Amino acid sequence: MNPPVREIRFLTRDDRRIAYERSGDGPLLICPAWWVSHLELDRDNTAVAHFWDAVGDGYSVVRYDRLGVGVSDRELRDDDATLDAEVEVIRAVADELDAERVSLLGGSSGGCAAIAFAARFPERVDRLVLYGAYADGASITQPEVREAILAAIRSHWGLGSRLLATIFLGDVSSEEREEFARFQRLAASAESAARFLEQVYRNDVRDQLALVRAPTHVVHRREDRTIPYRLGRQVAAGIPGATLVPLAGSAHFPWSGDAGGVVRALRTALSAGGHSHGPAEEPAAVLLSRREREVLDLVAGGLRDDEIAEQLVVSPHTVHRHVANIRRKLGRGSRTAAVAEAARLGLL
Repeated sequence: MNPPVREIRFLTRDDRRIAYERSGDGPLLICPAWWVSHLELDRDNTAVAHFWDAVGDGYSVVRYDRLGVGVSDRELRDDDATLDAEVEVIRAVADELDAERVSLLGGSSGGCAAIAFAARFPERVDRLVLYGAYADGASITQPEVREAILAAIRSHWGLGSRLLATIFLGDVSSEEREEFARFQRLAASAESAARFLEQVYRNDVRDQLALVRAPTHVVHRREDRTIPYRLGRQVAAGIPGATLVPLAGSAHFPWSGDAGGVVRALRTALSAGGHSHGPAEEPAAVLLSRREREVLDLVAGGLRDDEIAEQLVVSPHTVHRHVANIRRKLGRGSRTAAVAEAARLGLL
């Protein structure tokens, strides 16, 4: 497997820039941001890079840094550390990529944002896969523990980052702990880290679980030292038709411990029902509707959406929707790639 081409781009929201990374080619897979992140620095970690490359093979994977951390603008406003803000960022990213429907891979606290988005915009989510997720942040640990961690972060970010490294990583070498502690300090200021961690504990999507309509798989390690397994089980039990996939291990980060087992579980979840690498195995004759075949022929002829709309006597928005559906069904991220795949399948 050759490493996919990765590129960091920016979208503007509320006069601030959000950094997002898109890698690979195929069906769009958006991965909501975790607590803190840094798109440039986390690729320096071989385990992290290998994990995302393996999970995302055959997909167009999109990850982003939240406002206030990483490569995104560091200005943090009062309403940034909220679940509503996270849902709006996911929608902004999907809109920026001209995606009507996406699959979501929500890990840890990013699972709450993925659940909320899937519940509020069911028409835009093809599949929901969760790892190490929870629905009730207050249940993660005791109030006194939460307050002690937050106080350590705010009073001494050096010590606080080391404490968090111990919580997240567990029994690793001192070098690994110090490397991750340094990563956290580079990814976020003490105040941003504390405010976003407060949000982790404040998140509550229990009332939205029953509203999720997308096929859902919940992957969780039984001895997860950060997000208890019982919380993942609660998520799976609350989402209609969801599948719980328990794994052995205690590491919270999926690239730690048996990373290969996590990759296999996530890829199986993403491909369940035949949506993994697009519909290449479906009969070509029934792959696209008659109208989509008409639009595809005109796209292959080099026409723009407005020109196609004029010829078919429909609105440009309708053409835009058909093109998006064609790309999704063919599992390709661009018009050119979709035309090439259609030609391979004998649809042109």
